[in-house]
Amino acid sequence: MSEPIRVAIIGTARRSDYLYGPIVAALPDQMELVAVWGRSTDSARRLGESLGVPWYTDLQKLIAETAPQIGIVSVNYSANGEVGLMAVEHGLHVLLETPIAHKLSEADAIIQAAAQRGLKIEIAEQFQRRPLEQIKLALIASGLFGRVYSSFNDFAGHGYHGISVMRSYLGFDAQPVQVTGLVRPYELGEHWSRLGNKTATRIETQEHGLIEFSDGRIGVFHWTNVGYDSPLRWWRSSRFLAEKGMGITVGVGLDVEERLSLLAPGGEAPHFIHLERRWERVDGGALVAMVAHTGDPALPIVSWENPFRPAHQGHGPQWHDDEIGVAGCLLSLVEAVRTNTEPSYGPHQGRLDQELILAIRMSSQQGGAPIQLPIDPAAQSV
Repeated sequence: MSEPIRVAIIGTARRSDYLYGPIVAALPDQMELVAVWGRSTDSARRLGESLGVPWYTDLQKLIAETAPQIGIVSVNYSANGEVGLMAVEHGLHVLLETPIAHKLSEADAIIQAAAQRGLKIEIAEQFQRRPLEQIKLALIASGLFGRVYSSFNDFAGHGYHGISVMRSYLGFDAQPVQVTGLVRPYELGEHWSRLGNKTATRIETQEHGLIEFSDGRIGVFHWTNVGYDSPLRWWRSSRFLAEKGMGITVGVGLDVEERLSLLAPGGEAPHFIHLERRWERVDGGALVAMVAHTGDPALPIVSWENPFRPAHQGHGPQWHDDEIGVAGCLLSLVEAVRTNTEPSYGPHQGRLDQELILAIRMSSQQGGAPIQLPIDPAAQSV
């Protein structure tokens, strides 16, 4: 069996401690956390002591003394591009937080620097790696739905996250060519914000975009910046309309129901697919698989197996869906490094998701005028 890949966490953002550290520790056969880096002595020490590994404020010294192969870049939101480029220039394969960078020119610099050094980049875009999304993608890939014609993100995720969910149903090889967008602020009545933990009036920003693809298919994007924490905006849905059926997520916050339908025999009614979560025990435990009972005689069952299911009962993580998604991002990078192949999502997809959300905002700034793709990396400043 291959030796675990050596991993350093570059940055001391909250996810470094509560998410990335525990996930790496839970996968000892795949990876090993060897060090952490932070800008300040205090933050680096706190993270290192919390995760039980050496801490550094000098990245070159960290690399020389602990020899990591992968750097998980987890920093303040505004520093993604800067620190991501620094990690690549120091010779690390990297998992980059979302977005890959705020400016497309920064994303291009990171991608070019990695290519020059033969390094792999994966993006922590975990939404489409969650189990419910994975089983839907497996059903689409099976051919049961035929061709997906249009795809919607309707508050299922913000910005590039929502764009990525929407694009996943069409296939990441679908080429967007034009974007039309409207972004508008609206006043909301006084209510409690879960993230802010306070009650006050708020200004909501709604973003709406229409994305046209080269083959005539379309993507529709909706988001509100209070979508994660306002009782006024509880809706969460993603959808696709296909040649032989459709799928819609109906949700109140994180409590969602998947309604996936094909055609019933006789062709006069929808037939709904039943989704089943299979656990390692009859009374729970870790998720083993998602199973779709299709009702189609030619392909009655489509399944997705959790790659992190315990090899021995009870001896493995019992992660929730988002942790499985994040772990999937890490595993994609580890496998790319081991096999010298490309990650399953990668930096170009991450850059495109960011480009599309920027194009929606640019279109709105120009009165809703269509924006042709690609956009000039140096021209955007939104």
